[in-house]
Order: sequence, then C-alpha cells, then structure tokens
Amino acid sequence: MTSTVVLAIGGNALAPAGLGEFSDQEERARGVARAAAAIVEAGERLLVVHGNGPQVGALAMAQEAVAREVPPQPLFVLGAMTQGQLGYLLAQAIGDALAAAGRPRTVAAVMTQVVVSPDDPAFGTPTKPIGPFFSQGRATRLADARGWSVAEDSGRGWRRVVASPEPIEVVEAQEIAGLLEAGEVVVACGGGGVPVARVGQELVGVDAVIDKDFAAALIGRLVGASSLLLITGVEQVLLDFGTPDERAVDSMTIAEARGHLADGQFPAGSMGPKVQAAMQFVEAGGGTAVITSLERISEAVAGTAGTRIVP
Repeated sequence: MTSTVVLAIGGNALAPAGLGEFSDQEERARGVARAAAAIVEAGERLLVVHGNGPQVGALAMAQEAVAREVPPQPLFVLGAMTQGQLGYLLAQAIGDALAAAGRPRTVAAVMTQVVVSPDDPAFGTPTKPIGPFFSQGRATRLADARGWSVAEDSGRGWRRVVASPEPIEVVEAQEIAGLLEAGEVVVACGGGGVPVARVGQELVGVDAVIDKDFAAALIGRLVGASSLLLITGVEQVLLDFGTPDERAVDSMTIAEARGHLADGQFPAGSMGPKVQAAMQFVEAGGGTAVITSLERISEAVAGTAGTRIVP
C-alpha cells in the first residue's frame, strides 16, 4: 500500500547567505526537487512543507525601506506572499524533475492557513529567526530603530526574532489529503502556514511566523503520513555540538530526546524545534521521524541515514 512521506525543508535551504539572486534560489530548489522526485520514484506519496525565515524577513525589510511610498503590510500577509513565492518555486522545480523522469507533472501548491491560539505564550517571547544575519552591533541598532527583538542565531550571527506560536489546526487539511489521495505531489503549509486565529466564525490573521517543523508534524498526523523527514544542515543530530565531545546520534528514544532538550543540547532557534516536532509526530502514532541533510534523503527513506526518533 502506498504510504505518505512529509518532507520539511527550511527556508535557509532555499536561500544562499543574504538571500542572493532569484537564480540562486532556483538552483537550490532544483536540488530539493531531485530529492522529491526520488521519493516519488520509490513509490511514496509526497507532501513538501517549507520554511520562509530568510524570505519573509527580507520582504519585511524591503517594505520598511519604501514605507513612505507604499504602506507596509502585516507580517501574516508577508507570510502569505512568501508562501506563494516559494510554492511556485518548488512546484515548478518538482514538476520539471518529474517530467525529466518521464512521470506526469502532478504537483500542486496549496495556499494554507494554520490556526494558532492568540493566548499562546510564544507571543510574549519571540524566538523565531527571520531575515538576514547581522553583526551584533547592527542588529542592536536595527532593533532600537525599528522596535525589533533580535537574538544570536546558532553562532552564525544576529537576526530579527518574532513570535512562533504552536500550530493547532490546518484549515485546508482535507483538501491537502484529497490531493495526496489523487496522486499529486503537494506543497503545503509553506512558511509554517499563514498564521490565523479563530474569532467567532471568522479567521483573522496574526502577526507571527509558525515553525515549519511543527506545522509539518501536525499536517503529517492529519493526513496519516508514515514518515516525517526534517531536513537540516547536518547529516545527523549532534550532541555537545561545537565542543571536543561532539558526537552524532543514530537514534534517540522519546525519553532520551526529552532529556537532551532539558539539558539544553538543542537550542530553541535551531535543532530544538526539529527534535520536538519529531517527538510530537512519533508520540501521536505518526510513524517514523528522521532528521538529516538534503543530500541524504534517499538513504533516510531507506532507513540507512540520519537520526531516527523512536518510541
């Protein structure tokens, strides 16, 4: 029986340092598309979820630069704009890869809204990095001038950080499931989804950026996925990262992962959300969760690469 794989790709995987030219992003999307086509060739259904941190942050900066001429849009609208941008980019690249393999060009990008709670404590503690990297001095000056929150990001520089509430509902989950059943490769929950809150019978946009790993774990459970692949810059999860005792991990139980999180092994702005999302997926009976690099996706699907989170 055909099973469903959820592939979660970070916005950084599609954006060279400083975002770069669009042609650079196209080239990176082609790398994702080759991996996606390999999963389809293996007989799996495929749902691709992507981040948008660099893109939404860059778009926010561009809007602020022309604010006197063009009124800036809310952050959730920028999320929708980059969801369309990256959905197009990935759908185009995956379609090309499928066609090159002699398969039908069956790929669809779904505009996706994801419900969050307006009372989520994340709104009081911004943690989600967006936009380009800065020196500490420039980040501090921008924070003072623009009212940002900023934080150091995994030793790579300083970035703007925004609220990242927990996703609790995917509004278009039924439509996504129907497309998967019909044999489409689906790109959905882009940028973690456009964050919205329920107010009576209405959906109202919320200024935040949802973490794409948590969104991927949620939509994976909702569509009955058998595997969740969380893509990062390293082939395996590393303990004691950046120290002489650094070591890779082939597998972690839920209990081990929870202990490492409590010990501060996995920071909130980098590996932490991936490990937590993997735990959520597995604990809910979602199947297998693997954290690995883009280059090792095929081996991860076969069970021979990455770090597996197990019950």
